[in-house]
Amino acid sequence: MLTLGIETSCDETGVALYDSGLGVLGEALHSQVDLHALYGGVVPELASRDHIRRLVPLAREALAQAGRTLADVDLIAYTQGPGLAGALLVGASVAAGLGIALGRPVVGIHHLEGHLLSPLLADPRPAFPFVALLVSGGHTQLMAVEGVGRYALLGETVDDAAGEAFDKTASLLGLAYPGGPALSKLARDGDPKRFAFPRPMIASPDLDFSFSGLKTAALHCVRKHPPDDRLRADVAASFQAAVVEVLASKCLRALEATGMDRLVVAGGVGANAALRESLARETARVGASVFFPPARLCTDNGAMIAFAAAMRFREAPAGSEDFTVRPRWDLAAIGSP
Repeated sequence: MLTLGIETSCDETGVALYDSGLGVLGEALHSQVDLHALYGGVVPELASRDHIRRLVPLAREALAQAGRTLADVDLIAYTQGPGLAGALLVGASVAAGLGIALGRPVVGIHHLEGHLLSPLLADPRPAFPFVALLVSGGHTQLMAVEGVGRYALLGETVDDAAGEAFDKTASLLGLAYPGGPALSKLARDGDPKRFAFPRPMIASPDLDFSFSGLKTAALHCVRKHPPDDRLRADVAASFQAAVVEVLASKCLRALEATGMDRLVVAGGVGANAALRESLARETARVGASVFFPPARLCTDNGAMIAFAAAMRFREAPAGSEDFTVRPRWDLAAIGSP
């Protein structure tokens, strides 16, 4: 079965073709980073308009890579939510139009489910069940995953997501948008032990997170000390070390609480090298395994949407006639196919 996946939830336009027997055959992605950099963040109206401009050319590119035509497509998938309403509507409209024109079923996919299942595109791939850490600019959650559509929320952030805290701290350090990757790069030259930033909620008995106070601590540190290149690098390294320690600690606690020995990490912050190193080391120490998607699949992309749709359709082969979008959508509530 050949699935065409469309991702337009925020500021990246992604299209991919996934074959159930051969894997990802073609993928194309456009990032809107340069478009939004002037504003220091995503402008929803500009994002929607850019998706309109990019989506059809990217679909043609992915089809060309795969050596396929639209007539070869068996299933069409799009990101139904969560995300920016206007951006989601672009993908939903194109998917619905293709479905009607080609007479093919169309499936709406939860954006976070796409991220959660994306490590299954890697080699080796994790087996169910596992604990999943979904960590991105908008979400920081721990989920118990028993199978496709069988997700239970274990804990989540009570304020800023980890990626959001990275971006905001990068901004106060004067780093360009998007701040998270820039902060991580700067941290390589810094001393992670220079500033003893707090580890919020690391000792709490639950599996929730909080990063707002850590961000505030970094702000006070920058205001207190003369701003120079060394300070900025040390703040970045110390901040990153605090975030990584909290995430790793909660992941280990989640494994212990569920009795599972497999951890899956997905989302944009999952590409962070320090986080990967820490989780690989800590899971090995307790006899568990950790799985990451390929770096290119950590950010938003069409391949994860096509793959998630193929897995869902395999278990429940039916499309949807409801092409609405869901800007707010709880992952734990989506249910099995």
